[in-house]
Amino acid sequence: MPKVKTKFVCQSCGSSYPAWNGKCSACGEWNTMVEEIVVKGHRSQDLGHRNINIKRLSEIDGDNFKRLKTNIGEFDRVLGGGIVPGSLVLIGGDPGIGKSTLVLQIAKQLALCSVIPATAGIQTQPKKDNGLDSRCGENDNKKEGRQQNILYTSGEESVNQIKLRAERLTINSENISLLGETNIETIISAAEREKPTLLIIDSIQTMWSEDLAGAPGNVGQVSMCTTKLMDFAKKNHVVVFVVGHVTKEGNIAGPKVLEHLVDVVLYLEGDRDRDFRILRGVKNRFGSTNETGIFEMQGVGFVEVSNPSELLLSEREENSPGSVIFPTMEGTRPLLVEVQALTSTTNFGYPKRTAIGFDQNRLQLLVAVLQKRAGINLFNQDIYVNIVGGLKIAEPALDLAVCLAIASSFKNKSLQKDLCAIGEVGLAGEVRNVHNISERVKEAEKLGYKRCVVPASSKIGSVKVKDVAEAIKKVINS
Repeated sequence: MPKVKTKFVCQSCGSSYPAWNGKCSACGEWNTMVEEIVVKGHRSQDLGHRNINIKRLSEIDGDNFKRLKTNIGEFDRVLGGGIVPGSLVLIGGDPGIGKSTLVLQIAKQLALCSVIPATAGIQTQPKKDNGLDSRCGENDNKKEGRQQNILYTSGEESVNQIKLRAERLTINSENISLLGETNIETIISAAEREKPTLLIIDSIQTMWSEDLAGAPGNVGQVSMCTTKLMDFAKKNHVVVFVVGHVTKEGNIAGPKVLEHLVDVVLYLEGDRDRDFRILRGVKNRFGSTNETGIFEMQGVGFVEVSNPSELLLSEREENSPGSVIFPTMEGTRPLLVEVQALTSTTNFGYPKRTAIGFDQNRLQLLVAVLQKRAGINLFNQDIYVNIVGGLKIAEPALDLAVCLAIASSFKNKSLQKDLCAIGEVGLAGEVRNVHNISERVKEAEKLGYKRCVVPASSKIGSVKVKDVAEAIKKVINS
């Protein structure tokens, strides 16, 4: 008979305790303890007689472990050049942001290819499907390989509902199999039988394991199911994509250990009411986390954006007061965005400060600097700042552009149409240098913005300023 044990697990951080506590001593959260029943089997007594396969590092042939290309350049870019076989990838994002759509499109692209067995090195070759030619590998390989089968498992939708979504995305591949199941042992058993190249779990919060009592989605079930998927992925060299929900704070729902278990953590960001989506890597054991992928959501699904700067600025109204161009950095890629500001005399005693896509506290700081260091009286002005396109920018390099936009709106004077601004603003009003300023200026000049307002210490840029007052004098008052 298996042994039954009861423990109490914190729903916030996953720490376990033998008895209930009002406060978790690990994370400090209150009333997060949930009782869980763990079923323990009998341990094997002959562990010392097992055959353990130990390999020396120099004996392992890394050439037989090639990345899989998805033919979605922006996605491959974020992963560092493609998917590593046997990796466990977690994709999180707000409800309705397009997580399921993205993984289904990835499944479509992989299903268009054939793969060479691992003994010859995992490579891919083009395979035509419904008239489409997908180049999925670094080199075309003319050897015969087995088909790349994809197993899409959903605990949120029925197979008929997934089929409807696939038809909308013009996906009708015989290499994609669907399974409506929430029991993780059943899913792994089916995957061992089907031997897919890619296993998709949508979503991990709907899965449950027979080895642990408790409702799907609680801390114990999420950890147990993820551990079993990780073990399956490593032993069988199968790529596993796990879709995860997020909390209202924007974190992956479940224990923090979930992000530690997986190899890659990706966040799909954006506003559901807008078309742009940014895929950002926050953890990657096989590549850099400084890369981002930019997509546009259309009726046929995600479409790669090859020149996002040009698209973001296509509807900009020139000679409009309060509008400034800022070259931001999305990973290693410079991206030009429009910063808009609007000031108006307040009708109340306390003026309103509102920021969309920009930190509210940072806005309060910059308003104080403009009043104290630049002599602009904003004490009776409502101030609104917006980053066009639904983007969220947190880097301090945006400070100077926000200050110039506010000053431009307050003075009702438009800036030159070929001007952009880069620089961090300190409390003394000084303009400080920022990272990657050369790449930012080059991207701006490429799109016709020849006048770049930059810190005086910068080695590049046409308009150099020491402080925010000098910037306003040169750009707006001149």
